[in-house]
Amino acid sequence: MTSARRCACLAVMSRNFAETGMKVDWSKQVVLITGASSGIGRALAVELARRGASLGLLARRAEELLKTAKAVEEAGGRALVLTTDVRDARGVEAAARRVREQWGRIDLLVANSGVGVITPASTLRADEVADVISINAIGVANSVAAVLPDMLARRSGHLVAISSLAAYRGMPKSAAYSASKAAVTTFFESLRVDLRGTGVAVTVIHPGFIKTPMTAGRKGRLLFVLELDDATRRIVRALERRPRTFAFPWQLASLVRLLKLMPDAVYDRIGSSTSFRE
Repeated sequence: MTSARRCACLAVMSRNFAETGMKVDWSKQVVLITGASSGIGRALAVELARRGASLGLLARRAEELLKTAKAVEEAGGRALVLTTDVRDARGVEAAARRVREQWGRIDLLVANSGVGVITPASTLRADEVADVISINAIGVANSVAAVLPDMLARRSGHLVAISSLAAYRGMPKSAAYSASKAAVTTFFESLRVDLRGTGVAVTVIHPGFIKTPMTAGRKGRLLFVLELDDATRRIVRALERRPRTFAFPWQLASLVRLLKLMPDAVYDRIGSSTSFRE
């Protein structure tokens, strides 16, 4: 094999390895998770704790956050409780600073805080829409702003946002939620382009329906709904691979992508006949 062909083969192998990811030594990772008091945030924190990570746990509800911290420590991880609202930019910045003071850096941000209020057009309230968007979208921006300068200075880090498959189209009875998640997705896409070559990876995750407090009590049938443990393991694998985007489960992700390609008139008929948000 010629030297040129050998170099080309090594380059392909290196690229394939990077795309499939490598084994992460979580015992050396410092992770900041927002929305860590319940649902995906708590489950992720406990799973990463089992792998030895140090966890900064951020949320508004102090009592629930303490429960997450206890579960993290019982799982073998280290926890730092950070009670603040992601809508408070200074509070989030102070929380990130506390994590760096405790462990020296933040390797991974999982911007997970979010609410999923049902907002049918017939009962639309501007204050309710503003609340959803401020938590789901502005909260993500505040979280990124609190950790990114240090990551850029170190030329190392990983920004992850938990978006939703609802970001792909305006889902029925979900105007505020779909809008907020679409904003998160496009925000992170812009960050990914801007941060190319800086050493800071950017990943946006689009989960489908997961059995969490957010989906509890739905009367409508949830398509391809996943157990929380299953979804958590999938997300952790994505954290290790560092893909640009990760949408799951594949069945629902494929369906939503198909809906995105449909003519508006066809989508309107389909969307108006669904009831999964009720």
